[in-house]
Amino acid sequence: MKRTALTIILLIMLSGYNRAQKANEWRPENRTGVSAETGLMKSWPAGGPALLWANLDLLKGFSSPSFGNNTIYITGTTGNIGCNDILFALDMNGKLLWQTEFGRSWTGSNPESRATPTVEGNRVYTCSGFGDLACVDGITGKIIWTYKASELNKGTYGSWGIAESLLVDGNKVYYSPGGPETMTIALNKTTGNLIWKSASLNDKPGYVSPILVNFAGVKMIINVSLGHVFGVDASNGDILWKVSHADREGGRDLIKCVTPLFQDGWVYVTGGYDTEGMMVEIAKNGKSANVVWTDKVLDVHHGGVVLINGYIYGSNWLNNSNGNWCCIEWKTGKKMWEEHWNNKGSIISAEGMLYIYEEKNGNIGLVKANPEKFDLVSSFKVTQGKAGPFWAHPVIHNGILYLRHTNALMAYNIKAN
Repeated sequence: MKRTALTIILLIMLSGYNRAQKANEWRPENRTGVSAETGLMKSWPAGGPALLWANLDLLKGFSSPSFGNNTIYITGTTGNIGCNDILFALDMNGKLLWQTEFGRSWTGSNPESRATPTVEGNRVYTCSGFGDLACVDGITGKIIWTYKASELNKGTYGSWGIAESLLVDGNKVYYSPGGPETMTIALNKTTGNLIWKSASLNDKPGYVSPILVNFAGVKMIINVSLGHVFGVDASNGDILWKVSHADREGGRDLIKCVTPLFQDGWVYVTGGYDTEGMMVEIAKNGKSANVVWTDKVLDVHHGGVVLINGYIYGSNWLNNSNGNWCCIEWKTGKKMWEEHWNNKGSIISAEGMLYIYEEKNGNIGLVKANPEKFDLVSSFKVTQGKAGPFWAHPVIHNGILYLRHTNALMAYNIKAN
């Protein structure tokens, strides 16, 4: 039967509605760090792109911004014992609209907030450093519900608390308490009530924001704990598969905070401290997995990785204060190049260009995604913000590059003329 003009119009309207309802979250698109933005500069002026505005009045934190309702959402904390993490809402010119305390801050090392909010429609979902979840009205800033997810599910903590950005899907929001009772839970996103909890792997949670994929006819959450990479059936919490991954080095917990990459049933995971990166292949039935290859080049500390045209880009860990930028092949793990540029740091991509933000001095580089060489095109240095590492990941939204440094959020115009 031929579609009528009215049917086509309705399909277009529904398609637009679905896109509008898609969550804006950690490392878009779909947590890959590869932005869908187009029409961006392929080189920058000598002093960098134009700074549109800077807000220097936030509290310190390492979260990236997320967007919705013509608003910017980001978290911060005072860093004092007994304080709460705070969700800030800014207008698109960086002016504060409101701020809401939503959950207990981490009290150990590096207590600054680090979870990037997830925005879906008029609701903002976020997580504190102590594992307290909150759903906040994105227009008014009023709390809709809260849930002490780690505490109520006997969750455990690594040495640096919780850094998970929440996954929202359908009627559910997912979180990873870890510990002796469960690895992953699902809550009703409207009420905060528990829907299911997975079995336990008797493992601490990582500092990872997991991904949601469709494979083998199953929607699965792929996550990384301190000792495993594993897949969970999003419909009921069944653990579908797990693969061991080193969890300790020199007598202490490892970091494990890099969101995994997924393509065609293959999953890449990495962690710093000279642990091996690892490619895992999920069985075609989705119920087991095995290691395809390992590499000792790209052991990313916490700056993320991107996959571009069959190659993985990121920075490795030489020590806590240093690292190189690297490229390895997706299919084999073969090293393509390794280059020192200032320091290790975070990475995102758009239109075949890499945006690298080194963590020590705030230099940001624009690099062609070239597997043959480290191909730096332009760079500049961020000078705003109080003392502290440049750990927040960059974000591109509507032709603007957002960079955070501790208490400061900056917006740079990177649209091509």
